[in-house]
Amino acid sequence: MKSKRHAKILELIQKNDIETQEDLLVYLEKEGCQVTQATVSRDIRELKLTKVATGNGKQKYAALTESAEDMRDKYIRIFKDGFISMDMAQNILVVKTVSGMAMAVAAALDAMNWHEIVGSIAGDDTIMCAVRTTQDTAALMDRLRRMIGDSDA
Repeated sequence: MKSKRHAKILELIQKNDIETQEDLLVYLEKEGCQVTQATVSRDIRELKLTKVATGNGKQKYAALTESAEDMRDKYIRIFKDGFISMDMAQNILVVKTVSGMAMAVAAALDAMNWHEIVGSIAGDDTIMCAVRTTQDTAALMDRLRRMIGDSDA
């Protein structure tokens, strides 16, 4: 629920000039999210939202952008934290994760923008990645093993 709300907040501030917490609360309610002012305040803090100037002298909420290196480290950490094992079935990479972590790990894999991965589907504890070729799948598995520092994964 919280992760969906966070995603919705990021979507809303990207599409709209939201100036106040009250404005954000109204937008969230229009989207069907019933939250309190305290929750919105906490979400803003957790998402590290900041206010930036708009062209008309007002301010709006925006997400702080992090450096590519910081983001890469986060994606790797998410992958390592959720990863249990992986296997391949031709050009399909199957990754087993800690229960409840598959979506986060799949999002991290997708965000790494590796050309071998065409797309991924996540359940609760399993991810299926469509990989371009069987050779790419084997190479990708090697890269992931190196990334987590495990030659037996």
